Amino acid sequence: MADSGGETDKNIEIWKIKKLIKALESARGNGTSMISLIMPPRDQVSRVTKMLGDEFGTASNIKNRVNRQSVLGAITSAQQRLKLYNKVPPNGLVLYTGTIVTDDGKEKKVTIDFEPFKPINASLYLCDNKFHTEALNELLESDDKFGFIIMDGNGTLFGTLSGNTREVLHKFTVDLPKKHGRGGQSALRFARLRMEKRHNYVRKTAELATQFYINPATSQPNVSGLILAGSADFKTELSQSDMFDPRLQTKVLNVVDVSYGGDNGFNQAIELSAEILANVKFIQEKRLIGKYFDEISQDTGKYVFGIDDTLKALEMGAVETLIVWENLDTNRYVLKNAVTGELVIKHLSKEQETDQSNFREAETQAELEVQEKLSLLEWFANEYKRFGCTLEFVTNKSQEGSQFCRGFGGIGGILRYQLDMRTFDELSDGDYDGYDEDY
Repeated sequence: MADSGGETDKNIEIWKIKKLIKALESARGNGTSMISLIMPPRDQVSRVTKMLGDEFGTASNIKNRVNRQSVLGAITSAQQRLKLYNKVPPNGLVLYTGTIVTDDGKEKKVTIDFEPFKPINASLYLCDNKFHTEALNELLESDDKFGFIIMDGNGTLFGTLSGNTREVLHKFTVDLPKKHGRGGQSALRFARLRMEKRHNYVRKTAELATQFYINPATSQPNVSGLILAGSADFKTELSQSDMFDPRLQTKVLNVVDVSYGGDNGFNQAIELSAEILANVKFIQEKRLIGKYFDEISQDTGKYVFGIDDTLKALEMGAVETLIVWENLDTNRYVLKNAVTGELVIKHLSKEQETDQSNFREAETQAELEVQEKLSLLEWFANEYKRFGCTLEFVTNKSQEGSQFCRGFGGIGGILRYQLDMRTFDELSDGDYDGYDEDY
């Protein structure tokens, strides 16, 4: 991944938008009292305020009294929320407001406003019985950057592709001696010279690849993946060479044969790699979970799974990569013992929430009052930096992802160092009784 900190933050923003879209799409209201308002960057707050004023006048003529009041209420709350902004934020503004009907049939006012994590190129105002989220889907589209190295016997081209934008970073030509049968006694010398020039050519390409695709500030790759292409076996030689930076080696998504070098080869390589680039998130997910499964199959002790063990390892700062299913349905409760005033933290699934014994102290049956309730995923998104790990959300769409969710409860981690959770459990059962309550 590019700069891993920034990449993790972006993945978290994408997960939050997905979650928001899901919640907004399921919301329904009576009549047309739900406002969806999207303002692109450089739009004017004054223009929208005036438009809402005009809408207020029009809505005053709605015949049905209940519908009229709820529409006017929604427009008023949109106007109030807009007063908090002097100007439209750099990435635009998204505002949803209105009265929704909850699952138990009660009406509830909601207002959600936020600046997207990247510019939104849509302008929208709709009053309906549902929220319109179609424009938010463009925020989920990938703008990952991919590197291309097109290498043949005549030279090398370095390029990048991001979305639909291709860019040539650098190209150079090379004059390599061809194979021939002449030379008599010097034939071996000619062959050696030819091999030497090939070797130097591969080395130069490898050095330039590091220059173009490694960010010097972070020492991490600045592309999400690399495609090596060419018409001869140079591309394979490069990918297997010791001179090729190992940080880039792990980013190679595909090695493709193209009929040309240079620009034409670049275009052909993009076409041939289209399917892989479209599924790059899928591939990254398979690799990540594959690495996790490798740790387990080799029994390295550098893995952890399940909520309790993962949280213990997090507290110790042992987790390097925290892997969580993006739809993990577990809530984090901070509970207070009504008798002793002691705080307890519990992680409960939807089924466990219905079991009242989880809200009573086991021995004394004292009531545990809910002080705070938050989705565990959201808690991870807010707190993961505190534990010095990276956070990766995975789906259950790949075979590996599905196995991770079913077999490991959708939560686990790759550790920095070996940790035997069994001895840890024995300690927490004996000497450190009640360890769970500390975090």
